[in-house]
Amino acid sequence: MPSHLFADRPAPGPPERTTVDALISRTRRLRGDVAAVRRDTSVPDADDPQLRWRHALCELAVNQLDDLGTQLGQLRDGVPEQPAGCPADGTVRPADAGPERGSLLSRVGSAEWNLLTDEVSWSDELYAIFGREPGAGALSLDELPSVLLAEDQPVLTAMVTDCLVDGSRIDGEIRILLPDGRMRTLHMMGEPVLDADGCTASMWAVLRDVSRLRRSRHQVDQTRSALRSQEHRARTERRMAVELHEAVLPPWRGTRPPSAQGPDGLDVAAHHLPADSADRIGGDWYDALRLPDGGTLLTVGDLTGHGVLATSGMATLLGALRAMAVAGIEPGPVLGHLNELIQCSARPALASALCCRFDPATGGLVWAQAGHPAPLLFRDGVGRPLPAPDGVLLGAASGVAYEQDQVALLPGDVLMLHTEGLTRRGDGGTGPEALLDLAPRFARAGTAQDCLRTVVAEFGGTGRLDDACVLVARVEA
Repeated sequence: MPSHLFADRPAPGPPERTTVDALISRTRRLRGDVAAVRRDTSVPDADDPQLRWRHALCELAVNQLDDLGTQLGQLRDGVPEQPAGCPADGTVRPADAGPERGSLLSRVGSAEWNLLTDEVSWSDELYAIFGREPGAGALSLDELPSVLLAEDQPVLTAMVTDCLVDGSRIDGEIRILLPDGRMRTLHMMGEPVLDADGCTASMWAVLRDVSRLRRSRHQVDQTRSALRSQEHRARTERRMAVELHEAVLPPWRGTRPPSAQGPDGLDVAAHHLPADSADRIGGDWYDALRLPDGGTLLTVGDLTGHGVLATSGMATLLGALRAMAVAGIEPGPVLGHLNELIQCSARPALASALCCRFDPATGGLVWAQAGHPAPLLFRDGVGRPLPAPDGVLLGAASGVAYEQDQVALLPGDVLMLHTEGLTRRGDGGTGPEALLDLAPRFARAGTAQDCLRTVVAEFGGTGRLDDACVLVARVEA
């Protein structure tokens, strides 16, 4: 094959062997480190685009480092002799390599097209890359576009024209179709070969099969796109969940002043405490509703799950609970109906709930629970949980009867209803009994809002695993 060097360009000397050995050693160590990371993501979760993206990036990096190591080895050792027993087409493959995973030498070939004699010279490796038998002869520059994808033919024409006419170097990618219908991506680098007079005598090029790397790159791009789509959906769902949650819960909450429009006989304040993670908006609710007979509905609950489904399910339960309470149904039967509603839902779930009915005329509180922490009653500086009647989680079993109990409340009593997330923290939390220690401070508080501020100050910090609701009702004189 004619020399690919310009006539006036001296041949460079070989690199120092020790320098190349050091590069090979560093490349191998880096390859081992990347392969270890790849093993950690070796079983991508089809439902986790981020894990698939990490796996694809590691696969691409390993492929690139494999090629770099082989190139450095060739730089150090030079082109080896044809191994004994090698196939006639010149392909060099490890014993365990498939048709797409040959050594670097089997994926790099060279060619030279002589413009004066129309001779074409291909290396054996290039025949293997094109899937072409050596007996069929090499492709001329005029024939070469026939094996390219139609959209890549103008790319090749432009590169060849720039090289032959303007003396520009060739550096680009083309895609070829093999006789068996497979496609390969080739990286083509070359330059014009000048004669003694400085005229273009031929064009020399090296073509490298980069199909595996491009597939890895395509996989990275696909997984990155999927990850971005998932993040966009997650942001949209979080926003919808927050907006729905805020729309459903009553407006008297947070740092708003005590409700002057609250239910008769009760001063009520409530608050929703979000989890540390923005995507943990769940199905927690609270409510206080004045009923047609003058009584008051007090309720808190927690539907399992997070996101839009949990929030919309919570809205459905709360709407049904309000309707039954307005219809005069007692707390125990209300929970029984809610349980059947969940049982026949298209998306069965579990929920815990408290349902209380306060009569301002008698001071009586009738209540029932479904697998939920009991209300805490604070009186004269002492707090205690109310004895809980029987009740299982909503949705756990069908045909369940929920017992209810009754307690008399006195002027100045403070009743606290809360969901379990209030005291459950990432550091282990303090336990629900810590709420009872707030009794002396509640005794000094003048309003339900003052009591609520105390609760938020003690339990509203960071480290919350789940969102929570707390409702404080203070019996007025």
